[in-house]
Amino acid sequence: GVFFDKGPLDTVSMMTTSGTTGVPKGVILTNLSWEAMIASYHIAMPYDAPPVQVVAAPLTHAAGCLTATLLPFGGTSVLLPKPEPLAILEAIDRFKATTLFMPPTLIYMLLSQPKIRDFDYSHLKYFLYGAAPMAVHKLREATEIFGPVMCQTYGQTEALMSVTFMSAAEHQQALADPALEKRLWSAGRAGPLATVAIMDDHGALLPPGERGEIVCRGNLLMARYHKNPAATAEAGAHGWHHTGDIGVLDEAGYLYIVDRKKDLIITGGFNVYPGEVEQVIWTHPSVQDCAVIGIPDDKWGEAVTAVVELKPGAVFDADAIIRLCKDKLGSVKAPKSVTVIDSLPRSAVGKVLKRELRDRFWQGRERAI
Repeated sequence: GVFFDKGPLDTVSMMTTSGTTGVPKGVILTNLSWEAMIASYHIAMPYDAPPVQVVAAPLTHAAGCLTATLLPFGGTSVLLPKPEPLAILEAIDRFKATTLFMPPTLIYMLLSQPKIRDFDYSHLKYFLYGAAPMAVHKLREATEIFGPVMCQTYGQTEALMSVTFMSAAEHQQALADPALEKRLWSAGRAGPLATVAIMDDHGALLPPGERGEIVCRGNLLMARYHKNPAATAEAGAHGWHHTGDIGVLDEAGYLYIVDRKKDLIITGGFNVYPGEVEQVIWTHPSVQDCAVIGIPDDKWGEAVTAVVELKPGAVFDADAIIRLCKDKLGSVKAPKSVTVIDSLPRSAVGKVLKRELRDRFWQGRERAI
């Protein structure tokens, strides 16, 4: 918990990282970290009446952080025992929910629920998504059903929840103006109390349009990793917090997250960012969710491979998915193979654990990164 009788730099909580690319680490957070995050959300998501949140994601991570931001408004949080789509939709209606947070994979499950249009969502003010990018066509569908309430946040346990923010108004502008539609692929702009930049491997900040590691500054950052000074120093190199994510800023300050640094696929000497390929595969009408990974290949070093979950009753056509990717991205980025899986492995916060998928193919072999 947060103990406000302590000093601003005193330790008040320890959370764990999600461990999607390695062993989870303990993250030491201070009063200052929490206060900066809560203040950011007061600015980005104001209320004129006490909010009601339906909680369908674990309180140990982002959903719990969002709950903390609602307390100063006198908010109520309704905790559901499990993320069952129909129960979530019923609860939004029954409790007149104003606020939701879900990872995209759970939102996709809601959109696939046959009774989704049977309930009243008119009290919704903010439907926040994060933890992973969201397919643009599904954003449009969610807006049609839930209203002009979709918001996005990007952050980490080490940089509490609000490194960037994309408001409902910005979503609506991008949905309405073809010239701005590309912004729906972004994670928004720097949050109210954060600074965001792109850095190369040598510590130099890069101009708009160039890819590099996403770094940030601000009071919402952690104090350190618990009993791990080497990882703390690595995360804070060159005076910025290193997120481990690859991204690019545009001239207007919108951040486009390309991928996790450790998820980069190197095939035949070319860099392939799985997120680009996943955005295309998500548009296929048979696909519920997907993950793109590199698997060992004697000719290419790594072969681009797609692992997909199908919608209920959907027919699987691997060739159609590969053709779609070739048409949109070219042969280098298109998967060499597509595999169906009943359920992708996910962390407690809904992130696909690509490390677990890769481990099935890389046993006893070393990856380049």
